[in-house]
Amino acid sequence: MSEYLLEMRGITKEFNQVKAIENIDLKVRPGECVGLCGENGAGKSTLMKVLSAVYPYGTWEGSILWEGKELKAHSIVETEAAGIVIIHQELMMVPHLSVAENIFLGDELTNGFGFIDYDLMNAKATQLMNRLKMPDINVALPVLSYGGGKQQLIEIAKALNKNAKLLILDEPTSALTGTETETLLDLIKEFKSHGMACVYISHKLDEVAAIADTVTIIRDGHHIGTQPMAELDTNRIITMMVGREMKNLFPREEHEVGEVVFEAKNISVWDTTNPDRKLVDDVSFQLRAGEILGVAGLVGAGRTELACKLFGYWPGDHEGKIFLDGKEIHVKNPADAVRQGICMVPEDRKRHGIIPLMPVGYNITMSVLGRYAHNQLIDAESELAAIQHEILRMKIKTASPLLPIASLSGGNQQKAVVGKMLLPDPRVLIMDEPTRGVDVGAKYEIYKLIFELAKQGVAILMISSELPEVLGVADRVLVISEGKLTGDFPNVGLSQETVLAAAIGKPETAAA
Repeated sequence: MSEYLLEMRGITKEFNQVKAIENIDLKVRPGECVGLCGENGAGKSTLMKVLSAVYPYGTWEGSILWEGKELKAHSIVETEAAGIVIIHQELMMVPHLSVAENIFLGDELTNGFGFIDYDLMNAKATQLMNRLKMPDINVALPVLSYGGGKQQLIEIAKALNKNAKLLILDEPTSALTGTETETLLDLIKEFKSHGMACVYISHKLDEVAAIADTVTIIRDGHHIGTQPMAELDTNRIITMMVGREMKNLFPREEHEVGEVVFEAKNISVWDTTNPDRKLVDDVSFQLRAGEILGVAGLVGAGRTELACKLFGYWPGDHEGKIFLDGKEIHVKNPADAVRQGICMVPEDRKRHGIIPLMPVGYNITMSVLGRYAHNQLIDAESELAAIQHEILRMKIKTASPLLPIASLSGGNQQKAVVGKMLLPDPRVLIMDEPTRGVDVGAKYEIYKLIFELAKQGVAILMISSELPEVLGVADRVLVISEGKLTGDFPNVGLSQETVLAAAIGKPETAAA
C-alpha cells in the first residue's frame, strides 16, 4: 500500500503543439497540505485541471495514481466521486439560488416521491455550516445575500458534502479580509487533523508558509523542486519561482512630483440597494503630476466606490466635483472618462476588465478602437502592430494574440487589462487592486511600470488592500474608513500601525 494518497507522475499537457506543462510530478499524503507555487502562467492551473479531469484522461501524457491505483477519469463527476474536489479562484455559485441549493446542486436530496426535499437539504446544509463554525448563515437565503468571504466557505461546505479526501484550493483568499483568511486557514488545519489532504495554490507566500507541510514549485511548465516547508523560507520560494533572487520586491525609482493635475471635491456616493446609506462621505483630495497616491482602508471602506464615481461608472446616486488642470470636468461614463484622459484598471478584471472569449489582442485595443478605424474599416495591420507592442511591453505570456483572453492565467489577463488602459495615454490612471491574484514576478513588473509612468508625469491613484504594497510604492497615502477620509500622510517613515489606526477610524491615534 502506497504512503501517498495522490501521485502524479510525468504529467505533460500540450496545446497546439506547445507544451504548457512537461514532466511534472506531484505527491500528496493523507492529512498533508502541499503548497503549489509558481508565477502566473507557470502551469499550476493546467496541472490541477488534469488532476480534476477538466482535461480528461487521454488528452495528456503521464499517469495519476489515486490511493495506489491508476486513475483514468474522463469527467469531473468521476474525480469528485473519487474524493478529489477543486475550489476555483472564481467561485462557482448560482447567486439567486439559496445556500442549501448551491451546496446540493447536482446532488439534490429527494423524498420517497422523487421530489426535492428542501427541509432535509436545509437541515443538512445547516449542519455543514455549524461544522464550518458559521451558525449565523441562513441556508434558505440566496447566496448573493452574503459577501465573498462567506461564499468561499460555502464552497468548502459543497466540498465537504462531496466527502472530499483531497481539497484543491486555488487562490482561496484573494477576496477575503484578514479575519476571514484566518478562519479559512484554521479550518484547513482542522481538516488536516482529520486526515483530509490539501493542495493550496496561492501567491500569498506567508499563507503557504503557515499552512503547507511541503511545497512544490513549478516554473515555465517544469518541476523545479519539492521540499518540506520547514527547510524553506519565502525568499527561497520566490527565488525558485522566478529563477532569480529578488532582494527588493518594490523597485522604487526616483521621480519628480509636479503641479496638481487632478482634484476631487466633496465626493459622496450612496448605496444602490439602500439609498439612505453613504458609502463615500464628502471625500476631497488632490493628485499631482508624477505622483503615486496610495489609497488604503479596510474592505468595505468605500475605496472602490470612490474610484467608480471618479471613472463615471457608479450606477447609484453620487455628488461632488472633479477638476482636471484646474477646470471642472463632467464624467458621465467610462468612455467619457477615457476621452478626457482618465483611465482605470478595475478591481474585478473578470467582470469589468475583459471580454473572456474575445482574443487577447482585441481586448487590449478595444479602449482605442477608433484609432484604427478608417472609413468604417479597421486597419488590421496597424492594430496588430500596437497589440504586439503592448504584449512585449507588458510581458504577456500568450502563444498567440488571437487566443481567447480567458485561456491566459490571471496574472497575464491583468497585464493585458493594464496594457489596454495605457493605450489611451492617460493623464490620470486609477488602479484598483492592480496586483490582486498576481505572482511576485508579475507584481515586480507592474511596480516597475508604475514608477516608469510616474517618471513620465502620469498621475496615479493606486488602491490596495496590501499595506506593504502601499508603503512600498506610494509617495503619499490616503486612508478611508467607513466612507470618510481619515488620513492623508506623506510616505516618509510612515508605518503600517499609523495607517491601520486611521483605517479603523482612529485618526487621532494615527496623527500621533
